[in-house]
Amino acid sequence: MAKVLVAFYSRDGSTEALAQAVSEGAVEAGGTVRMRRAREVVDAATMATVPGWTEAAGRMNALYEAPGVEDVAWADAIVLGSPTRFGLLASELKAFLDGLGGLWVQGKLAGKVGSAFTSSSSVHGGNEINNLTMFVPMAHFGMIIVPPGYADPVMFRAGTPYGASAVSYGASKAPPTEQDLAAAQFQGRRVVQVARALAAQPAATA
Repeated sequence: MAKVLVAFYSRDGSTEALAQAVSEGAVEAGGTVRMRRAREVVDAATMATVPGWTEAAGRMNALYEAPGVEDVAWADAIVLGSPTRFGLLASELKAFLDGLGGLWVQGKLAGKVGSAFTSSSSVHGGNEINNLTMFVPMAHFGMIIVPPGYADPVMFRAGTPYGASAVSYGASKAPPTEQDLAAAQFQGRRVVQVARALAAQPAATA
């Protein structure tokens, strides 16, 4: 059974919704999932400048543990989720990745499956480049990067070939659409399928 860590950061719930959909797809494919939310790296005063940030963080932090080194060591596959911050992943998720140097130097990240998903608050807000940006540390870790591509018809209707995505328009903060969530569910299933195939390969070779 493939073990999947869905490590994400979400401010208003859009990326959280995608994370839940990825997790649902992974479970549907027979995987075991840990959902973890990265914690804020700014102070309470900064959070207070954005309406709803403090309240949403409190709600999500009560639901999800923070990702830790032990979660990464446990996982066969790691799926990263982040809102787009000026075309890059959020600093909260990057701080989590920066803490994995101990596992990296021991080679314990090499060979794990990696995948990524994202959201933005505007069309052309950097979703594709953000997914690609999250592939960069995966490459340094020696992970096997698994994008959804167009391996399912839903990917022609939502998301990107690099990973599931959603757009929450401005002040309305529209949640991910059903098609957005379906693309994320497919990505979760695909990650488990590839992780299972990789795990079976040594036995097949032997």
